[in-house]
Amino acid sequence: MNPVSHPASAARPQNGSMGAPQDAPQGDPLGISQNGPLGAPQNGARKHALQGYLRADGRKGIRNHVSVVYLVECAHHVAREITWPYRHAGAHLIGFPGCFSNEYAAMMMERLCLHPNVGAVLLVSLGCECFQREPLQEKIRESGRPLETIVIQQNGGTLRSIEDGQRWVADQLAVLSKAPKVDMALSELVIGTTCGGSDSLSGVTANPVVGLAFDRLVDDGAAVMFEELGELIGCDEHMAERAVSPGLADEIRGAMDKTRAYYQHFGHGNIGDGNVEGGLTTIEEKSIGAYTKSGSRPIVGMIKPGDVPEHGGLYLMDMIPDGPVKFGLPDVNDTAEIVEMVACGCHLILFTTGRGSVVGSALAPVIKICSNPETYRNMEGDMDINAGAIIDEVKAPADVADALYQQVLATAAGEHTKSEALGHQEFLLWYKSMEPIGPACLPLRQAM
Repeated sequence: MNPVSHPASAARPQNGSMGAPQDAPQGDPLGISQNGPLGAPQNGARKHALQGYLRADGRKGIRNHVSVVYLVECAHHVAREITWPYRHAGAHLIGFPGCFSNEYAAMMMERLCLHPNVGAVLLVSLGCECFQREPLQEKIRESGRPLETIVIQQNGGTLRSIEDGQRWVADQLAVLSKAPKVDMALSELVIGTTCGGSDSLSGVTANPVVGLAFDRLVDDGAAVMFEELGELIGCDEHMAERAVSPGLADEIRGAMDKTRAYYQHFGHGNIGDGNVEGGLTTIEEKSIGAYTKSGSRPIVGMIKPGDVPEHGGLYLMDMIPDGPVKFGLPDVNDTAEIVEMVACGCHLILFTTGRGSVVGSALAPVIKICSNPETYRNMEGDMDINAGAIIDEVKAPADVADALYQQVLATAAGEHTKSEALGHQEFLLWYKSMEPIGPACLPLRQAM
């Protein structure tokens, strides 16, 4: 099957829903198969008073950023200079550096420009790149967001383009600062998790804490996702047993088979020197620790980068490229993984670290959960949650998980995370080939 620009497009009907309802599995005591659409709290779910920015597609953002988007690396400098004076005021820089067209990258750029945390978009084009900006412009206009395009070769070059771009961004930020908010339920949130700079304590403290918080968020009706298939090797059957249907279980097994084959091509697993220096010894040990971030709730679906879940529950994101190896490693660093979850509509990211990663993200806030008490004391200015307090026997895992849950609520309500306050806006998008998800990957829904 040839890659398509919308990985789930083959599975989505024209009305935008993620496929026809499937039968719920026999004996579903948790009622996970009956999760309603995002925004519909489940029976007994706690309601929390949040507010967000309503978008034309019905989603709500917890931020209202101006996204400055370069369409080729040759336009990166101009876009960065446009953004720089307003980097702490809500202007965020993203873009695709490639000179040649790629359907995955085009789809990702569309999803990111239409992210619920984005209120306005400035496209910065050199003018002769292969990226097709017209379809992207059309999608942004249809979304109702203010749009401006600067073509450097037609706009008098670098200085004039920077001046015009900065003027437009300043005007939009002033308008967006007065935008009204509407009520938003916790069940409307989409939240992802990843890890970076893991150490021997990650699987003991920070990752299980995220799992506990994920369980609570799923019970509240939110959509949460985990990924890093290269760090889940050996967990295949554990995940398959949690799938809400046999078909989904088979899809998970197939994704993990693909993962093993992909990494065998490179001759190594997804474990780095920093992990070993931090006390991890094998990919199996790292996988067990990474898996605990997913919590204990049933897996209701498997998605791919750019697929936006429309229902609450726990999702696995398959980020391993399909087909033969073309563009190198699946994701060359943590930032690329974050970007793919943001393209799935994640409002914010839960990021665990033991060695002390400082990365944040463009468009979506990143909450840092530190596994190691020594690292936390050394880098407290970068860390939001000290899961190392479990090792110090100051707090129980449930207490740290509650602190993380409360931090999620505060961040969704507008409080800046440490990485946001420090101006971190890391972003990386590269070439990839992805096929559409199959019907068995879709979440089970209550028959209407």
